[in-house]
Amino acid sequence: YGCMKEITVVSGKGGTGKTSVTAAIAALGDHMVFCDGDVDAPDLHLILQPEIKESFVFEGGWEASIDAEKCTGCGLCAEYCRFDAIHENGSGQYRIDPLKCEGCRLCERICPAGAVSSERRRDNQWFISGTRWGTMVHARMGAGQENSGKLVTRIRKEAAELALGQGIEFLLTDGPPGTGCPAIASITGAGAVLVVIEPSQTSIHDATRVIELAKGFNIPVFALINKTDIHLSMADRIKRHLEKINVPLLGRIPFDQKIVEAMIRGMSIVEYAPESEPARMITIAWEMLRASL
Repeated sequence: YGCMKEITVVSGKGGTGKTSVTAAIAALGDHMVFCDGDVDAPDLHLILQPEIKESFVFEGGWEASIDAEKCTGCGLCAEYCRFDAIHENGSGQYRIDPLKCEGCRLCERICPAGAVSSERRRDNQWFISGTRWGTMVHARMGAGQENSGKLVTRIRKEAAELALGQGIEFLLTDGPPGTGCPAIASITGAGAVLVVIEPSQTSIHDATRVIELAKGFNIPVFALINKTDIHLSMADRIKRHLEKINVPLLGRIPFDQKIVEAMIRGMSIVEYAPESEPARMITIAWEMLRASL
């Protein structure tokens, strides 16, 4: 994206404090554009409190339905449906359970009466919003919807174009946890990845996987250990592991009740308690990350 740099904040598992770190960096940055790439379970809006300016529909997967007037009750659709989504309704005709339908459209192709049709689901939305620190692009998936990876790609593209159009240097993306399709979509093409790790066995295992994923795309990877004092020996072990795999550790953030208080008030720790140790450590980490880019 030209001279614009995208930083994607990720974690190997949920609950590491990734979004709290992202919000704190957002408060420290010099007018960034923000993107909440965790479209399946977004929560960056809880702190950034965006005011929606524009909203758009994002078409999801296909959903089939049967026209009762055309249906002859032959049962071919139910026979061939591998997802057990089609059942006889008691009167010799068939209906499709939308919660089980996977949108493969096989029933539409094999129906001899042409009674089955499919439409794209339209209950996914994405938004361009204003926040107290800059523009934010985010989304809301409909319950049980698919294509979250494609939606992540879409909102990242829109956010990057907004940043370029406004001449803004940094795009800050709050990515989803894990290494699935949405995580891959949030990392691909980023300028740097910041992995937030908590001191636990599961976290170090899962963080290693997401680090390997980012390195597979030749993206610079950095790390932060959050809540470091809840298990100091594990935090030390993570530090040694990061050194072994050549991932720069930008800091170790202690647990502080003020972080919880800040979240309750819809604020970042940098706003709520700028003199606190977590705020100081995140500030140092951001300065190091910015200098490296």
